[in-house]
Amino acid sequence: MELVYMLKGLDCPNCSAKIEKEVAALEQITEANVNLMQQTLTVSTVHAAEEIEALIKGIVHRHEPDVEVVAKAGHSHSHTHEHTHHHAHEHDHCHCGEHAHEHEHTHEHAHAHAHGSGMVLRILAGAAVFAAGAVMHYVLHAPSAAVLAVMLVSYLILGWDVVLTALRNITRGQIFDEHFLMSISTIGAFILGEYPEAAAVMLFYQVGEYFQSLAVQRSRRSIAALLDIRPDTANVLRDGTVTETAAESVAVGETIIVRAGERIPLDGIVTDGESMLDTTALTGESVPRRVSAGDEALSGCINQSGTLTVRVTKPFGESTASKIIEMVEHAAARKAPTENFITTFARYYTPVVVICAVLLAVVPPLLLHGIWSEWIRRAFVFLIVSCPCALVISIPLTFFGGIGAASKHGVLVKGSHDLEALSKVRAIVFDKTGTLTQGSFRVTEILPQEGISANELLQYAAGCERNSNHPIAASVLAAYTGDADALAVSDSTEISGYGIEAQVNGKAVLAGSGRLMAQRGIAYQPCDGTGTKVYVAADGQYLGCILIADALKPDVRQALTALRNQGVTNIVMLTGDNQEIAGAVAADLGLDGYHAELLPQDKVEKLEAIAAELPAGEKLAFVGDGINDAPVLARADVGIAMGALGADAAIEAADVVLMTDEPARLGDAIRLAKQTKQIVMQNIIFAIGVKVLLLILGACGIVGMWWAVFGDVGVTVLAVLNAMRMLRK
Repeated sequence: MELVYMLKGLDCPNCSAKIEKEVAALEQITEANVNLMQQTLTVSTVHAAEEIEALIKGIVHRHEPDVEVVAKAGHSHSHTHEHTHHHAHEHDHCHCGEHAHEHEHTHEHAHAHAHGSGMVLRILAGAAVFAAGAVMHYVLHAPSAAVLAVMLVSYLILGWDVVLTALRNITRGQIFDEHFLMSISTIGAFILGEYPEAAAVMLFYQVGEYFQSLAVQRSRRSIAALLDIRPDTANVLRDGTVTETAAESVAVGETIIVRAGERIPLDGIVTDGESMLDTTALTGESVPRRVSAGDEALSGCINQSGTLTVRVTKPFGESTASKIIEMVEHAAARKAPTENFITTFARYYTPVVVICAVLLAVVPPLLLHGIWSEWIRRAFVFLIVSCPCALVISIPLTFFGGIGAASKHGVLVKGSHDLEALSKVRAIVFDKTGTLTQGSFRVTEILPQEGISANELLQYAAGCERNSNHPIAASVLAAYTGDADALAVSDSTEISGYGIEAQVNGKAVLAGSGRLMAQRGIAYQPCDGTGTKVYVAADGQYLGCILIADALKPDVRQALTALRNQGVTNIVMLTGDNQEIAGAVAADLGLDGYHAELLPQDKVEKLEAIAAELPAGEKLAFVGDGINDAPVLARADVGIAMGALGADAAIEAADVVLMTDEPARLGDAIRLAKQTKQIVMQNIIFAIGVKVLLLILGACGIVGMWWAVFGDVGVTVLAVLNAMRMLRK
């Protein structure tokens, strides 16, 4: 079964990684995941909640004594029944959370505000005492005992909890962490008489913690703004009366009223009214969309003008807004390989540097007859510089900032794992219909014989096609500017596989394939254009040809150019269409290859063949409509569903969801993924580079405690500020 615990007040990426590792190591737990942005711990276990809750609380409070651990009601379910009760679980999730959501959000905001205010007051108090001590030491040259007393007060204000945590962890056998490094190095500095430096380490450490907390809270606010797209209540029309009620209690088939300025709470079909909908929250598109009777109205959109009457088509827990919220909430759980590497790196790195510091303090005095105090001082500098906080904190923040930035562009990424994979995409395979093309047939060319006008040719064809529901017929009728119903049509007969025969305005008209013309002995001129050809004849005389094709999307060329600019070197198209049409589209767009006349299972085979040719480390993405392409989406390194607004199958199957049908959004997605990875690499190179340099200089005695403070806290603050740039993208 799965259990979810709220970790109220958890702001530290480093501590969350440790909590996750230790909880996962419990023999009662099969899997554990901490979502820092949602402040939740999700565990999988076969044991009763009562058996493991105390163990979890013990681990959490070992790292974060002030964090409140609360079991989240309604979030446990048996894996055996997970699929059977999936929809009921979703509904229960919404039911238990939505009534308390506003109160819980307010409580958490107040808690964060109080925590932040207390932290600021503590830093200011400690800094004021530190400043007094610094003036005494550097300006007034006061006795060292007086300076020691003042700096101890500053140190205790700022660092008592760090030392206490270090002592508590030592008693539990957990020695190698940042609390131990900070405590041992600052206490050592006091022993060596470097009082201002010792207090400064704690002062700037707390400043760094404050910046870290600000970054996490800013990330949370950014995501909270994205999640605040689903109203908790709906105006339901029952027995002629409009009643405001909880949205989760509205049943499919019921009618809701959405007034101007209100956000649509549930997916449905407009039955009355006309308005403009702001779809920014779902698509990132600022241009409003007009809806009227018969159009789809999706939850999360804002009704900008007239009142709409909407018939509900999906329950609250399965609405588009709910699906988006669920994706964004769980995005932090799917960690990128870089995140996992840094967490593992920090786990082994800290013990190694402690051992190196001990050797640095002991070996030179014993073997080289160095001065003990000098080499111990160098060892303490070494310890302070070595803290891995800059990496452990900034990298998760960068990935989450990237996910948030993508969401604002209408690109939903299911996790930092997928965002990192997207940054490595060098080959993209497109499904044709609905992805590169619009997925709807239209007349692209009219080729009448001499003496016949284009309108006359269309008139006879429209008469033949008037009673057909075939897509080809619909495109011909859409192109005809006259009133097809006004035509005198009789004796209309569909000839399967060939076309249609009918009496139109007193003439015997044929409209269909070249085979139909040949069968009836009509001399016609074969058309060499790309698409479906409708040949038209009247009373045995050939009148001309109408060319019908699936038109390219308007921005597809711009999108492909953007992808090339982002480093995509291989663009291939897969389609079930015939070779002629596929070849023409591929040539028109300048694709690197295409495969036509494919069945769904053939697409998977072709995708695997393309993937096998890629160099190691490069990723393959597949872009489809997300409904018929689930097997191919699942097989690709990155499955991308395009135009998935309201499509449940797309949201379920893909790793990345483009909420509109604009191919250009794909370029945005890869650009943001690469920018995220670029900032991650900047932080890794900067943090490790500065630390290695200062470790060497510290070991050589060239730099002292002040540089060590910059090597730890300064690097952390700069890395966090760099990570926060993704929130502004």
